[in-house]
Amino acid sequence: MQSEKNKIALVTGANTGVGFQIAKALIENNYIVFVGARDLDKGKEAASQFGENAIAIELDVTKQNTITAATKEIQQKFGRLDLLVNNAGISHAGKPGRTVEEVVASNRASIASLDEMHTVWETNVFGVVAITQAFIPLLKNAKNAHIVNVSSGLGSLTLNSNPEFPFRFGYDVVYGASKTALNAITVAFAIELEPANIRVNAVSPGYTATALNNFQGTDTVEEGAKEPIRIALDESSVTGQFTGPNQEVYPW
Repeated sequence: MQSEKNKIALVTGANTGVGFQIAKALIENNYIVFVGARDLDKGKEAASQFGENAIAIELDVTKQNTITAATKEIQQKFGRLDLLVNNAGISHAGKPGRTVEEVVASNRASIASLDEMHTVWETNVFGVVAITQAFIPLLKNAKNAHIVNVSSGLGSLTLNSNPEFPFRFGYDVVYGASKTALNAITVAFAIELEPANIRVNAVSPGYTATALNNFQGTDTVEEGAKEPIRIALDESSVTGQFTGPNQEVYPW
C-alpha cells in the first residue's frame, strides 16, 4: 500500500448498494479507499472483497465520536484526503420493509412525523455537514480534492415544480426535502471551498434498486452507480454541478 502513488478516498455507507460499487470502482482505479460503515464488521466484510487497498473504518455520520476517530485515523495514516464521497443516506425511519408507496403516503407534508423527519435529516443533511466539516483540513492537504454528495433527482425543486415530472408524487418533507437541503449544502460548500481548489458536486444515481427504496427501483445498482463513479473519478475543474444518469445536468 503506497500512498504516494495512490489517491486516498473515503466513502460513507460503502458496505452496500451504490456506495459499495463506488468503493469498488475507486480501488480499481488505484485509490486507497476507506470503506465507511456504521457496523465495522460489515465494513470489514465489504473491504475483504476489494483487496489490500481497502480499509474498513467505523463511521456513523450521526455520531461525532466515530467521525472524530475516523478523521484521526486517516490523518495519522496518510495526512490527507483526496476524495470524500458522502453516500450514506436513509429514506425513512419507520417500520422496515414498507413499500415506496406506503412510505410516501406516511411522509406527506401534512401528516409526516417530525421525529421521523429529524432522524432522516440527521443522516442525510446534518451528517453530511458534520463529515464535510471534519475532513476539510485533510482535503486541503490534497492537491486537487473533490467532494461528491450522492443526492437524488427527487431533490430538485425545478423538476418537482413540473407537473409532468414522473417522480413528483414522491416528493415529501422527510426524504425528498432532505435531498433538496443536501443540494443547497452542496452549493454552499462549493462556493466556499472553490478558492481552496476543492471541488464539490452532487450526483443522482437515478431510481436504483437498493434498500433505500425496498429494492423497488427500476435500475440495477451497477447501472445506478455509473454516474456517481464517473463524477467521483472526474478530475476536471467542474464544481457546483448536479448531474444524473447518462451525464444529464439536473436543475437545482
